[in-house]
Formats: sequence, structure tokens, C-alpha cells
Amino acid sequence: MPRARPKADPTTTICYVRHGSTPTTGKILPGRARGLHLSDGGRNEAEDTAGRFAGVPVAALYCSPLERARETAAPIAKVTGRRAVVDRALTECDFGEWTGAELSRLAKLEEWGAVQRYPSGFRFPGGESFVELQGRLVERAARYRAKHPGEIVVAVSHADCIKAAVASALGVPLDLFQRIMVGTCSTTVVAYGSGGPTVLAVNSYAPLARLIPKPAAATAEGGR
Repeated sequence: MPRARPKADPTTTICYVRHGSTPTTGKILPGRARGLHLSDGGRNEAEDTAGRFAGVPVAALYCSPLERARETAAPIAKVTGRRAVVDRALTECDFGEWTGAELSRLAKLEEWGAVQRYPSGFRFPGGESFVELQGRLVERAARYRAKHPGEIVVAVSHADCIKAAVASALGVPLDLFQRIMVGTCSTTVVAYGSGGPTVLAVNSYAPLARLIPKPAAATAEGGR
């Protein structure tokens, strides 16, 4: 009599949300500097994002410790009924000496080419490397999957963090991760199953109920 195939582990779906716009978005590389809050437009974006989670059975909500991420998570917490838990693994890349610099000035530096075309070989002066950044995001996804099997998790983070997580999920080399677009308050959805991750949406502004499959369907996808 043939033996039954082992049952696949439940799939955990992580909804990565980038924080909303700030007064310096697109102008400054804020990094981990404290005191940067959402702009009026960013707060509106956060409210819109929260509305996209209406009816979605979110099991846990995590966010970066930076103010702009916590302020984005607040309306999501109200809609989902889940308390936002600060997770330092979701914090922005440590840009070291580049923290707070104008992007227009950084773009003139010779090192900027490495940031765009060879990020896997670059470390920010006095800060973090992209390899380290990706490593902590991948580790955190594994921890969420272990802690929330078969459930939906929301993680409010930053653009480079989410792009690095998506590149890993897609099996795309880190040197190509700059080709991934993650706009302010967009949602990127990845289902982590026993057969590996499945990217369900990137840079989405659609209602989440349309993007997240039912638990049984998600498990089947992840177990392929």
C-alpha cells in the first residue's frame, strides 16, 4: 500500500506595506534618523491603505520602529483590530554617513553607481550592507512563518527592505533588486509555503481581499 504524502506545512502570507509619504520623500535619504513624520498626504495614504485591509483576517501586525512606519501602521491597527508590534528587523537600512543627505548630491557620487548596479558589493560608509539588509528580512519572514502558520501577517517597513525581501522570494539576484518598484503605502504580498515563497502582488494599491487566496488555496500554491 503506497504511503500517504506528508502534509504540507500551512502557508503564511505576509503583506509588506511601505510607509506613507513624508515631507522629504524623494529628496532626502532619511535612513534611521528620528523625528521624521508623515506629511498630510502621507497620513491620507495610510488611511487609504488601512481601508484595503477591511475584511482581511489579519493575525498580526508588525512595524518598523521609525515614526513614519508606526504612523502608517496605526490606522491599519484600527481596521484590523490588531495592535502594532514594533519589530526592529523591519527598520530602514542603516545608511551610515549618508543619513540625511540630499539624493541629488548623492547621485553625483561615484559610489552611487554601485548602489544602483552592484548593490550586493556595497556597504554604506559607517552603515549597513544590502546583503545584511536582505539577510535580516529573510530571517524575519522565516520567523513570522514559524510563529503564524497558515495566517496573514502585515509588516510595515521601508522601500529597500521590501525590495530586498521580494528579490529573495523571486530568486532574483540582489544586484537586480533596484528594478523592483515599491511606492509609498503600496502593499506587496508574499505567501511563504513549504515549497518556497510565492509572490502574489508587488507595489499594489488594490483591495487586499482580491490578492490573498483562501487559506487552502494558499497552502496548495505554496506546496507546489
